Amino acid sequence: MPKETIHAKGVEIGIYTDDFKNEFISLTDIARYQNVDDPRFVIRNWMRGRDTIEFLGVWEELHNPSFKRAEFGTFKEQAGAHRFVISPEKWINKTGAIGIINKRGRHNGGTYAHSDIAMSFATWISPEFQLYIMKDYRRLKSDENSRLSLNWNLNREISKINYRVHTDAILKNTP
Repeated sequence: MPKETIHAKGVEIGIYTDDFKNEFISLTDIARYQNVDDPRFVIRNWMRGRDTIEFLGVWEELHNPSFKRAEFGTFKEQAGAHRFVISPEKWINKTGAIGIINKRGRHNGGTYAHSDIAMSFATWISPEFQLYIMKDYRRLKSDENSRLSLNWNLNREISKINYRVHTDAILKNTP
């Protein structure tokens, strides 16, 4: 499980992927921008909002064929009310959500979300902070693309050299 880090306004934000396709960004790290002592409170507060629940539901409907729409409907009805409280664990367990995950552990533990969702969360915290996150995230992606491009070019050159060696050996040993 590769882990990368981006930086925004002095906050270190962890990123990881299981499948090299979907990247999950630490909501816990992003929430520390607003509340260093208890970032879980910030995440739960964000999840209480009706707009947030609707956004999460639409994201899941687009990406998760196993999403439990009936349970989502219940949350959608309750969202925004003062008595409505939801945690990432409850959202995941009740709806079968895949866009938000909880990781256990001392160093890499916390709540992570797909990059689409994490950017929405960051905007809720602070549009300025979200722009700093996006800037460093794009830098990270650009660096990754450069490394991949370099590997591709290196493999291409090695293949070209091997082809020449192979064809030269055949020509030399053909009567």
